[in-house]
Amino acid sequence: MLRQLSRSTRYLNSSAQLSSRLHNWQSDKLTDIGTGVNYDSDMDIFREQCRKFWASIPQERVEKWDNDHQPDAEIWKEAGAAGLLCIDSPAEYGGIGAQFEYSMVACEEQAYAGPKFYGPGFGLHSGIVAPYITSFGTEEQKHKYIPSMTTGETISCIGMTEPSGGSDLQAMKTNAVRDGNDWILNGSKTFISNGTLANLGLIAARTNKEGKAAHGISLFLVDTREHKGFNKGKNLRQVFFLIKSRLRIFFRKIGQHTYDTAELFFDNVRLPASALLGEEEGLNKGFYMMMNELPRERVGCALEACARLEGAFERTREYTLERKAFGSPLSHKQVIKHSMAEIKTEIVTVRLLADECVRLYAKGELDNETASMLKLYATEKYVSCVSKLLQHWGGWGYMWEYDIAKEYAGARVFSIYAGTSEIMKELISRNIYPRK
Repeated sequence: MLRQLSRSTRYLNSSAQLSSRLHNWQSDKLTDIGTGVNYDSDMDIFREQCRKFWASIPQERVEKWDNDHQPDAEIWKEAGAAGLLCIDSPAEYGGIGAQFEYSMVACEEQAYAGPKFYGPGFGLHSGIVAPYITSFGTEEQKHKYIPSMTTGETISCIGMTEPSGGSDLQAMKTNAVRDGNDWILNGSKTFISNGTLANLGLIAARTNKEGKAAHGISLFLVDTREHKGFNKGKNLRQVFFLIKSRLRIFFRKIGQHTYDTAELFFDNVRLPASALLGEEEGLNKGFYMMMNELPRERVGCALEACARLEGAFERTREYTLERKAFGSPLSHKQVIKHSMAEIKTEIVTVRLLADECVRLYAKGELDNETASMLKLYATEKYVSCVSKLLQHWGGWGYMWEYDIAKEYAGARVFSIYAGTSEIMKELISRNIYPRK
């Protein structure tokens, strides 16, 4: 559908049209189509298509995803056919070639569809992995992977976190050593989103063990269809580790059950030189590539948190209008009205910051500190406000069959992945107290 839009309508927005648009909180519902100061009428059409896509998925299919703790692979090809993957990846490499804002519309709409759609991980695939390839990959790498990532035939994941640490790059143990013209990759990654279904992994590994990790990390494109020794552990609903006593400890995620998460293992994986992202120019440059892409990752994470919170707010509003207590709807109770007023105000502050950061990113002006502040604020508000919203559902809010329960469980990890809140605070503080 996006491919059918003319270049003029996709790339030239009327400033008058944008300035006349309402913020979403000025409309009847936070999820209303036709609002949002960063969007235009063409994006509204795309939003409608996204909303129809998620609404068309049968409940029975989603329930199976929830029970399996992962979606099916077919949904990826369906999303590709609908134009929902690699939306702002350049058309010359096989992407859709739309503006960045279109990808944010897709992010919001998956969030508005509810917590049963934490997965599939389209955002990570299109908004994190694809930009690494288009920004730093060779021409051959771009042409090889972007077309099939856009159709959903290639499903991608990114491997940074390891059992020994996530934020601490110095502790990274996964390594790659030269063997002639090839690289031999060994190690493991954990908590990898899309890990079970992925056939392409963007994997961080130490390629220079001397000195600081920042100067010795490289990124590799590891393809399960080509590279032997790339093995996947069990889905993290049931994965186990062996400790010294040989006791098996099972791990299960508390939320986001439709988002597949796995461990990845690399056992002497032989990679050609062409698997190194950027080939020789990318050697030992992985850390700097990550720093370049972090603002986008954090904007995407924060905007999703904001949209999911908006959706949870609207579902709670509907519930409190219908649910009766002491002879009248909950919405008639002052304590409920004041609580919802407070929560809406908090949501609006998140939305204002998120919209501004989307605008800055689209102009190439978003800095790491601002992105970190957005990620910190949006995800912490998501966690705290969902807890407040759940309270209005009473005992039903604690039942897994209710969306608010899934939202409560799924929200918690937002302040952990894409950089923990503690790391965000550390990054923000560096400009408050500069190193001398």
